[in-house]
Amino acid sequence: MSKYKAIALMLMSLLLIITACGTKPAATTEQSGGGDHSSQTAQQTQSTLEKIKQAGKIVVGTSADYPPYEFHKEINKKDEIVGFDIEIAKEIAKDLGVELEIRDMKFEGLLAALQAGNVDFVISGMTPSPERMNAVDFTKIYYTAVQKVVVRAEDKDRFNTIESLKGMKVGAQKGATQEKIVKEQMPGSEVKPLGKISDLMMELKNKKIDALVVELPVAEAYLTKNKDLVISDIKLASEDSGSAIAVKKGRSDLVEAMNQTLDRLIQDKSIDKMVAEANELVEAQ
Repeated sequence: MSKYKAIALMLMSLLLIITACGTKPAATTEQSGGGDHSSQTAQQTQSTLEKIKQAGKIVVGTSADYPPYEFHKEINKKDEIVGFDIEIAKEIAKDLGVELEIRDMKFEGLLAALQAGNVDFVISGMTPSPERMNAVDFTKIYYTAVQKVVVRAEDKDRFNTIESLKGMKVGAQKGATQEKIVKEQMPGSEVKPLGKISDLMMELKNKKIDALVVELPVAEAYLTKNKDLVISDIKLASEDSGSAIAVKKGRSDLVEAMNQTLDRLIQDKSIDKMVAEANELVEAQ
């Protein structure tokens, strides 16, 4: 009988082993639960638009010293931030069915604010350079402008080539495309970067710098009120890729929604009209 008991014990042990092995699918189920967690994370990433709509507002970061893109203007005795970039931002907010909140800051701090989540997007005449594209995502190009050199009217004949600015101080907005243009195309000049275009224009008027690189519509906006400044005949090899809207990395749903708004504004020529109206607003007293 002891022989049969031994066989019985062996069979019972085998049965227990088989039963224990049968619990593995439960572990697999828990692993699939981990997959559900990943799906939730992906869903959270994709829900940017929903979060904005639930909040009822979208926050834009801009540097409001760049007419006609964005600038301060007293309207009905109240200081407001206006410009064609702002009008585009308003159209985006309208299409999303939310309010627009504007946060004004220095240009060089815009992308840091975006990455920190302090703003939902940045619109500020920003060119999607390769360096910026590594840090944030961009919409399609909505406007392309030519780069120009502004000098004092008295120096127009003196500074009419890049070579004539050798050894001179040339201003550009800090962190902007123009700073790179001065460094690359005017190696004989000393670049002086400042955060605000208005400060650069004043530096030029006060003879603290000898020239200033800026986009044509911005130059024209400032020159309407500064007759002592002119656009130089200097030709820049500017292959400006235009301006686009910056969005935090991975917010593809927000980029897609913005591109839909931009498509509409580009196709019906609304942006051209916005640029013209913004320039008129700059000239208005």
